[in-house]
Amino acid sequence: MQTDTRTPAIGIDIGGTKIAGALVDGEGRITHSERVATPADDTTAIIDATAQLITTLTEAADGEVAGVGIACAAFVDARAGHVWFAPNLPWRDLDLAAEVGSRVGRDVVVENDANAAAWGEYRFGAGSDCDDMLLVTVGTGVGGGCINDDRLIRGAFGIGGEIGHVVLDPSGPRCGCGNSGCLEVFASGTALVRNARELVTSPSPLGEALRERCGGDPDVLTGQDITELARAGDGAAVELLDELGTRLGQGIASICAVLDPGRIAIGGGVADAGDLLIGPTRTAFARHLIGRGHRPSPELVHATLGNDAGIVGAATLAREGRA
Repeated sequence: MQTDTRTPAIGIDIGGTKIAGALVDGEGRITHSERVATPADDTTAIIDATAQLITTLTEAADGEVAGVGIACAAFVDARAGHVWFAPNLPWRDLDLAAEVGSRVGRDVVVENDANAAAWGEYRFGAGSDCDDMLLVTVGTGVGGGCINDDRLIRGAFGIGGEIGHVVLDPSGPRCGCGNSGCLEVFASGTALVRNARELVTSPSPLGEALRERCGGDPDVLTGQDITELARAGDGAAVELLDELGTRLGQGIASICAVLDPGRIAIGGGVADAGDLLIGPTRTAFARHLIGRGHRPSPELVHATLGNDAGIVGAATLAREGRA
């Protein structure tokens, strides 16, 4: 059923520390937003808080909404609204759509957060003028979502798009997923900070600016610290982002051998470093792309919706009935 584009849909993004929600119109614009803290380690409390946030947003829309979509960092069977596993929330084998829907009296769409963000970028952001795209999110971990021929690729069990767990080096560090050497352990914000902290505790003079930044305490060093130092021209910080981008470009090139997207958008918190990250990613990607020099090469661009991509995507999936 078609709805007036002015009638908002509700998008919710459930994270480990906060639950963010917004009203999103049919053009992908956020017209009202709210957020609450995520109740720690309590499944029922998280569901109740999410339902209350949806109720608050529904009231802000005078009771008229075009759909309700939830994005969360989890393995999700979107067709059933079922969460198999969430690494940062106490969710195992949970019928999230049914639980929330019964509380708010509405049908609810549930989607993996990176998939939702990919749909948001595809419809209203960096991929709005193409039919095939890959979103790569670089934050605490590495996530991804792929659209092929106007369809979100989810896979048979809803776990498609977990590109952060493509193995680059089986002898590499252990990943939180249980495997070793995943793209995520080399190319995430966690990897960036880990490498910077190792440099702080080393005797190398290269880490002097990093040591000054954190007062000699590596545990307080953040990814934002590294990005700011790189922007100021610190060689070590620039090198750390270059190394991260190189690994990211290698991984994306391998993924493109399977997915063959027309455009690749890089998002997530670490992508705020801009060309300090995107530049070396492009270079490594071009060097490792299969068939390079004898095939069209995908564009590699910066995502445009920022932290709102998941909310916009979840709301739009619900509006369009794309579960």
